[in-house]
Amino acid sequence: MNNRIEGYPPFMTAQPPDPDPKDTAGLEPGGGVRPGDTPPDSAQVSGVSHQEPQRSKAGPIIGISAAVLVILIGVGFFVAYLLNLLGN
Repeated sequence: MNNRIEGYPPFMTAQPPDPDPKDTAGLEPGGGVRPGDTPPDSAQVSGVSHQEPQRSKAGPIIGISAAVLVILIGVGFFVAYLLNLLGN
């Protein structure tokens, strides 16, 4: 199996991300496209261009604490209701 791609070094095993102009339909000589045609898509890599700021850990802690508090209040009311029913 010959992995050699014309115009690229022999040690490259991956295909180049840009389409080969010889195999791409709709290209004019020189690699341009006709007016109104969509140029061929090429692969691209994107990433973060700067350091992301450290997010605060207080938000999730406050949210979870509030949810636990609401659940405990609900359980307390339920227990008080049951004790009231059993006491009569």
